[in-house]
Amino acid sequence: MSRFSLNQATIKYADLETAVRVTADAGIESIGLWREPVAAAGLEHSARVVRDAGLRVSSLCRAGFFTMPEGPARRAAVDDNRRAIEETAALGAPTLVLVAGGLPEGSRDLVGARARVGEALAELEHDALAAGVQLAIEALHPMYVTDRAVVSTLGQALDLAAPFDARAVGVVVDTFHIFWDPDVLGQIARAGVEGRIASYQVCDWNMPIAADPLLSRGYPGDGLIDFASLTRAVVDAGYDGDIECEIFNQEIWDAEPALVAARARAAYENLVEPHL
Repeated sequence: MSRFSLNQATIKYADLETAVRVTADAGIESIGLWREPVAAAGLEHSARVVRDAGLRVSSLCRAGFFTMPEGPARRAAVDDNRRAIEETAALGAPTLVLVAGGLPEGSRDLVGARARVGEALAELEHDALAAGVQLAIEALHPMYVTDRAVVSTLGQALDLAAPFDARAVGVVVDTFHIFWDPDVLGQIARAGVEGRIASYQVCDWNMPIAADPLLSRGYPGDGLIDFASLTRAVVDAGYDGDIECEIFNQEIWDAEPALVAARARAAYENLVEPHL
């Protein structure tokens, strides 16, 4: 259990204090935090609450969203990412998760949007190195390519990361988003060779797809993902960091947070831990 982390999104409606308490009470040693509830509680207070509970912060979600062309909106996005790097360092987290963003309004230029992600990373590399924070590009399932993330595969994420110091830019391996990729095992191995696995996130792919596809995640074991092969690949790639359970699911959000934490822990113990 020493590597298991409960991502705050899994108990979305719990405030920060409750999320920390529930995580600690479940015997989980790490929590993945989100910027919005941290801001609501206050950055210094949030860091203190986590520290006093004896937990560590596995990652901070999320920054990115910088696919727009040059102009005031892009400058604001880059500045917000710099603030997010500072917040990550203040929380003692090693990783800031980046979601690239979708197509700018009125655009169909995926190639140009992805290029602008690389340009933003070039602006942020020094900030990340100075803060000791690894920016983690998260590839999202292709169904989100237009509205959330123009980065759809682990290979694309690694290509974007390649020009930069691995201490500054890595990738997220999120089972929900990448399990379908025919080349996923090869790309996980590549990420290991390049030293770029910054986070391993686990949740399942539930069927049928929810009316809001974002909410089709489930506890490991509830859906169709092969956690054995993916976990072994991540381990073989040399990743020895925290493993987060991050679930977006309305029924899970509506449940009692303590019960969710207990079930997430049990799913990890049964489906993920045996393959470490």
